[in-house]
Amino acid sequence: MRYRVLGGTGIEVSAHCLGTMMFGAVGNPDHGDCIRIIHAALDHGINFVDTADMYSAGESEEIVGKALRGRRDDVVLATKVHFRMGEGPNRGGNSRRWIIKEVEESLKRLQTDWIDLYQIHRPDHTTDIEETLSVLGDLVQQGKIRAFGCSTFPAEEIVEAHHVAERRGLRRFRTEQPPYSILARGIEASVLPVCQRYGMGVLTWSPLASGFLTGRYRKGGPIDLSTGRAALTPARFDPSIPENAAKLDVVEELVELAASIGCTLPELAVAFPVAHPGVTSVIIGPRTMEQLEALLKGASLTLDDATLDRIDEIVPPGTNLYSPDGVWRPPVLADTARRRRPLTDRAARL
Repeated sequence: MRYRVLGGTGIEVSAHCLGTMMFGAVGNPDHGDCIRIIHAALDHGINFVDTADMYSAGESEEIVGKALRGRRDDVVLATKVHFRMGEGPNRGGNSRRWIIKEVEESLKRLQTDWIDLYQIHRPDHTTDIEETLSVLGDLVQQGKIRAFGCSTFPAEEIVEAHHVAERRGLRRFRTEQPPYSILARGIEASVLPVCQRYGMGVLTWSPLASGFLTGRYRKGGPIDLSTGRAALTPARFDPSIPENAAKLDVVEELVELAASIGCTLPELAVAFPVAHPGVTSVIIGPRTMEQLEALLKGASLTLDDATLDRIDEIVPPGTNLYSPDGVWRPPVLADTARRRRPLTDRAARL
């Protein structure tokens, strides 16, 4: 198991982290079972646990808090803030007001006095980034958090945040947590190079590409759209949709590649992201003990150049075969008014 220091934080994490987004009501609802999985991961050398306030509406943080009783000092604990945690306009986002309130709630649920890494879950274009960086710096000064980072930020948003921090004399984002897998390699084009330039730690999520790299979904095989992840986002799994059919074609090639080097598809998938020099650690999100054991095997797998070259042939570098972030879109794309001039101004002026 390799260890690296997250950019500038002095925090060492194992090459694979434990993510808990599937613990709680939307994943494994058995708190006792979830706690056993966390303990097993820690016993295998994982020392970083990542969660978020919005996972199962706070339930995931509660489970982590129970699991870490008596083991808190041995763990780098990370959580996130941004998404709405209730009705009303003031119960979400990246404002000073909300972050100050919600960090206290996370501390209570996690049963801890401090959070090692507090992450902004998505950009908030209704709040100036200076306000967000300012309050995060205050929380570091108060000892409530040790360091802070961002999650699933576009490269330009990361650059802007660093420029604002430098201009205003504020603390800066030390980490980024983006989606990264063989099927979603878009961050290789700009996010990873930007993070390397600024010396940021990178904790990637979804190495199994929302389940497509588990081997559970195969071309020509039955895909039940009424259970599991497929029930939550059926459009991502419906094989009649061309994008999904293309993913299934790629899966067949990757299954063949994995077999040729003597590993399983999940092992190949988990080993792939950490091969990139810009990646600090890979977050895994098991729901069962069996899944944990299968994913941990990827931690000891080293992919040689020939294997990585073959992956490049199957999915070219910097290519996304699907949009890996299914819960947030940049406002400039979601709001048509930001992409269209008023009707009276659309004609060319000669």
